[in-house]
This record gives sequence, C-alpha cells and structure tokens, in this order.
Amino acid sequence: MNWIMLGERRCVRWAAAPQDSTAHFRVGHFGHTVGGSIPVLDGRLTLGPDGQPATVSGAVDLAAIDTGNARRDRDLRKPRLLDLDRHPVMSFVADDITGTDGEWRVAGVATVRGRDVPLVFTVTKFALGTDTVTVSAEAVLDRRLLGLRAPEFLIGRCVTIALHVVLRAQTP
Repeated sequence: MNWIMLGERRCVRWAAAPQDSTAHFRVGHFGHTVGGSIPVLDGRLTLGPDGQPATVSGAVDLAAIDTGNARRDRDLRKPRLLDLDRHPVMSFVADDITGTDGEWRVAGVATVRGRDVPLVFTVTKFALGTDTVTVSAEAVLDRRLLGLRAPEFLIGRCVTIALHVVLRAQTP
C-alpha cells in the first residue's frame, strides 16, 4: 500500500462515498454462520505531512441492519441485544495506525450500544484510483465486551466485520 503516493498527490483528506461503500458481518448462530449488511454512514482518512495515515474514523447505521430475516432484524433492535432505538450507530476512531507497504493494522475504539470497546482492523486490500482510494479491511469484535451475555451456541462470541470503503479526495 503506497500511502506516500497519496501524499505526493497533495490530497491529505479523504471522505467515504457511502453509496459505494459496504459493511458486512458474520457471526455464529445455532451452529450456522449468519451474515448481514450494514449501511456505511461516514468514513474519514487524513494523511500527515509524511504522507502516512494520521487519522481514520467511520460510522455505520446499525438501525438499518439487514440479515435477510425480518424477525431476526427486529430482535436485534431489542434492548437485550443491540438496543438500536437508543444506539442506532456504531462508530470507530483509530488511535494507532501501523504498517508497511505489505500490511496495515488500524487499531482504535468502536462505540457500540453506548460502550467503547477496542477493535483492530487489518487492511486486506488497497487500491488507488484517479481521485479515489478503495480500502477493504476486517476486524473481529468480541460481543461479550458489549454486554451481550447470550450463550455462545445461540450467538457466537466473535463477530467478524468486513468493510469495503471507497474514499474520495476532498479539496483543501
């Protein structure tokens, strides 16, 4: 990943294009894997003077979660699960961005259900376009950190979050 090239292009601020970006998740449920999609609301990337990532943040619309099963989606809204009437958005702010051209790690704090929990994304794809940057990344969230105490056979402990975000150059 050549972040320095981005810096050479003199664009230091990038913003997600929600219509071109996706967030998906996978979690165990009764011995099967259940997945779904979550609309991307926002994403920001700024580069430092050295052309390397300085800040990363983003948000997804949990209130619009879609698992392909209307009943499951309604259940997720309940206070004992995601409590989406009170906490409709999941946000993320990076506090440690490390890597080389071969691999990037973006660690930070996700806010879900009113709780701040650690989350580490591994960048799995990076593509530079004319005025866009496309980034794919994955993280694993331990749902117990959110206070969700359902038995693991009912809801798996680990939720895999996969992002595909298209960022567009912002003018200074």
